[in-house]
Parts: sequence; C-alpha cells; structure tokens
Amino acid sequence: MKKQIPNFLTTLNLLSGCLAIVAAFENRLDWTAYFIAIAAIFDFLDGSIARILNVKSEMGKQLDSLADMISFGLVPGVIMYFLLEQSEPLPSLSVQGMQVIPFIGFFIPVFSALRLAKFNIDPRQTDKFFGFPTPANTLLIASIALINLKVFSKFDFLTTLTNHTWFLIILTITSCYLLISEIQLVSYKFKSLKWDENRVQYILIILTAILLPIIRFAAIPIILLAYILLSILFKEKELSS
Repeated sequence: MKKQIPNFLTTLNLLSGCLAIVAAFENRLDWTAYFIAIAAIFDFLDGSIARILNVKSEMGKQLDSLADMISFGLVPGVIMYFLLEQSEPLPSLSVQGMQVIPFIGFFIPVFSALRLAKFNIDPRQTDKFFGFPTPANTLLIASIALINLKVFSKFDFLTTLTNHTWFLIILTITSCYLLISEIQLVSYKFKSLKWDENRVQYILIILTAILLPIIRFAAIPIILLAYILLSILFKEKELSS
C-alpha cells in the first residue's frame, strides 16, 4: 500500500495541472497560477515521500514526468498563449482570421518535453540540474500572469511590461533556451542541514522570506534569476578552489 502513496501524490499533481488549464480557458489566469502552486507542492511531496518510505520505482519516475508534462509543460504554454493573445501591440499576422503570434506560447510545452526527456536519461542530474527545471519555469510564467493581472499592482510599469507583446515573445524564447541549456544549476534538494553543502538553497530561502512579503509575486522572477546566478557563481568558485 505504501508504494502507491507517492504515485497518488503524483496524480494529484496531474489533476492540479488539468484544473489549471480549465481555469485558463475560463479566463481565470489567477486561479491557473494557484493550481500551479498546488501542483508544485504535490510534485515536491511525491519525491520526498518516495525517498522517506524507500519506495522509489521506475513507474513512479515515468508517472512523475507525465504529470510534469501537463502541469509544468502544457500549462505554462497555455498561460503564455492567453497572455500573448491579450498583449499589445500584437502584430497583425493571421491565418483564416486567427492570430498566429499567440501560438508562439506553445513552444514552451515542446521544449519542456525535450527537457523532461533529457532529464530522465541524464545520469548527471541527481544533485544538480542541467537546464532550467520545468517547475521553476512554470512558476516564472505564472508570476508574469499574476503581475499582468495586477494581483500585485504597486508597480504599474511591471503590468505594462508584462502586457507587451515583444517582452512576452523574448521571455518565451529565453525560457525555451534555458530549459534545454547546459547551464548547471543547483538541485532544490537538501543534502544535509549544513550551510556549506546547501548555501544556494539557504540563500534562496532567506531571499524568498524577505522579498515575498514585500513585493509578493513580483519577487518570483527576482528569486529565480538569483537561483541561476548563484548556481553559476558557486560553480565557478568550486572550479577555482
């Protein structure tokens, strides 16, 4: 019975992703973002519980990737599609009366699939990642949606920026590149409670605790950028030591 507990949590991740898509088609991108957060929690828990119970399996690994493809592959693509559809100035490029530009958002699911397939067969990716993890990429896209919807509205220029067509296109291309890049990033997992072994994780927790209450969802892009820069910085220090 206990072998099925992580798989059950993985299916809840998948269900949350499905609900996120429904919310997007109901024009509730705020709820889409919330369901993504729920999916991310289940995604974290399934692996953690599997390790604690010592019930990791090949089926669980494959099921996790399939669930992630929906929650952290298709969902951010759907979000970007709707953001681009509502953005300005949207270039007038259409086929049979249908705007073409918003479909650029679906490059995200394509590159997410490549990222997940690469992760499954890459033995290097145990205590580190090569390329941007799909959950992190999805949180980035979701935060852009929340800023765009003025869920965080102190800085109007951020809302204007996230509603700009070319900003969204550049963000899409950048995220697709990061997903399949060879940039080495630190894993979210804690090796122990020691500072030296988990410096990046601890710094990110502190940064999150400071920024999130102050600037709310606008903190997420800053935190994720810090994640990339800190991973690169500490990798360079390891190589030079």
